[in-house]
Amino acid sequence: MDNHHRTPPRFSATFDPHSIAEIQRAAATGIYDIRGAGAKRKLPHFDDLLFLGASISRYPLEGYREKCGTDVVLGSRFAKKPVVLKTPVTIAGMSFGALSGNAKEALGRGASAVGTSTTTGDGGMTPEERQASQTLVYQYLPSRYGMNLEDLLKADAIEVVIGQGAKPGGGGMLLGQKISPRVAKMRNLPEGIDQRSACRHPDWTGPDDLEIKIEELRELTDWEKPIYVKVGASRPYYDTALAVKSGADVVVIDGMQGGTAATQDVFIENVGLPILAAIRPAVQALQDLGMHRKVQLIVSGGIRSGADMAKALALGADAVAIGTAALIALGDNDPALEDEYRKIGATAGAYDDWHEGLDPVGITTQDPVLAARLDPVRAGRRLANFLSVMTMEAQIIARACGKSHLHNLEPEDLVALTIEAAAMARVPLAGTEWIPGQSKF
Repeated sequence: MDNHHRTPPRFSATFDPHSIAEIQRAAATGIYDIRGAGAKRKLPHFDDLLFLGASISRYPLEGYREKCGTDVVLGSRFAKKPVVLKTPVTIAGMSFGALSGNAKEALGRGASAVGTSTTTGDGGMTPEERQASQTLVYQYLPSRYGMNLEDLLKADAIEVVIGQGAKPGGGGMLLGQKISPRVAKMRNLPEGIDQRSACRHPDWTGPDDLEIKIEELRELTDWEKPIYVKVGASRPYYDTALAVKSGADVVVIDGMQGGTAATQDVFIENVGLPILAAIRPAVQALQDLGMHRKVQLIVSGGIRSGADMAKALALGADAVAIGTAALIALGDNDPALEDEYRKIGATAGAYDDWHEGLDPVGITTQDPVLAARLDPVRAGRRLANFLSVMTMEAQIIARACGKSHLHNLEPEDLVALTIEAAAMARVPLAGTEWIPGQSKF
């Protein structure tokens, strides 16, 4: 056949260039791929929802002259000293080990400047983090790395971590190049050896045992500190209900767009639920138990803006948590350092470098030279600016919907742009009254 008349070659939709490259890499190395960050595949998300602003049928608030409240109280169910925040956006758990000491301090500084909380993460509490954080949540994880009673008692709340959105049902990893002498000492690990965290707690196996563990933590802290329970989004209705039954003050649901320091790529991309699919079942569980707004719900996993926060609150959450967005605000993946990212085989905005410990900004590293590049005061100020903007953006939307507090936003204020988002968020498809699976056209 004349080559001029041949059909131009094209890739298969199934065996696309990425799939072919992954098969070739696996065949050549015999190992699976490990990376940081969260799911990179396109998933239904908050972008698929729109707010219905006020017009004739609704009455908007006038600019900044009419107040729109943003405060939230977390842990009011049983704790003597619930957590009181000025804004419903918090900092998710990210460990010292995955992050540098300066980065952890910067997170505390930024959160404190706007009156919100930060969270320790796997690996324990650093003195710098505790000093910089006005409100600090202490994570109680399956690994127990860095866990000690002295630090637990210094915290303002305790988060019992059952799972994480990037890897529900699986443990995390911290590669040997990030096990510095200080990290090794805190975690009681050998230096420079890859570490794999446990996927489940060693001393209990189900909700009845979890109830006993929560009772133990309450006795240890004289019932002062709120107890959070965090789960990766997979079966949000039942997990939320069981967390409430076990005595949780706060439930944290983390979607698969949430990041991780390192785990298997196949896990990140193929296990869990997008956060948009998890909020309404979790809220439904709270409502069915008569505990909505009594047990607070925090959602995380891909929150990037005040609009995302407002949509999560409208769907029934009490607060949101950010991780990846907080690191970007500190200065991570700065395009100005593109040449340095290329030297380590990455590029700004790809987030494939988190597990390597070679972050040129000094955030996701334990290299003392790189870590020293991050000024915690300046980085904390950047984070505070971002958190303030998120809060103001959410207020702008709430005022436009006629709401005097962010928590007055509701599903009735939302419509969906796609059938998938309408079904997951349980709000009408735009221009119709149809909620897929619940009502007719």
